[in-house]
Amino acid sequence: MRLLFVHAHPVPESLNTALRDVAVETARAQGHEVRVIDLCAEGFNPVMSTEERRSYTENVSIPADLVLHVDALRWADGLILIYPTWWYAQPAILKGWIDRVWRPGIAFSLHDEGQRLRPALTNIGLIGVITSFGSPWWFWTFLMGAPGRKIILRGLRYCTNRRTKTFWLGLHAIDDQTELACSRYIDRVRARIARIPV
Repeated sequence: MRLLFVHAHPVPESLNTALRDVAVETARAQGHEVRVIDLCAEGFNPVMSTEERRSYTENVSIPADLVLHVDALRWADGLILIYPTWWYAQPAILKGWIDRVWRPGIAFSLHDEGQRLRPALTNIGLIGVITSFGSPWWFWTFLMGAPGRKIILRGLRYCTNRRTKTFWLGLHAIDDQTELACSRYIDRVRARIARIPV
């Protein structure tokens, strides 16, 4: 399988970066083709410009800084997002990547009848998330309604193959976790990536 990993954490020594490394190493060891986009390391610009927004629904050329990202999305059979959950959803740099890269003509098409959206990334048959949370699971899930999960597993998934499979791995209350708990979470990530069929 061609797997695209998109990572969004600014700190190289973070648990999140260790999770990315384990996931990528495991995927390669299983024989998958792998591409990695590290949004923070590349200095991805998450801000949509005025002109970009004005021409958002028009058939215009892709901005130069998005070409490699669009190519990677079109190449991938599977997409795995690795990021910390901040304020109950994705960090701004990842949300901006979604805003700018998952655009009409790339991720979906709009049709005149009520501007109905149709998926365009039907090459993608797997979406996975590996994340961490400051909040406990009950607060994020029951009080906040799991907004970050809905953005990915409902919103993005709708733009992919209708049979797309998903997985979600999260470690909650990260600041209270022991080294052993973090190590076990890394093992869970390794085991889940190892189950992705080649």
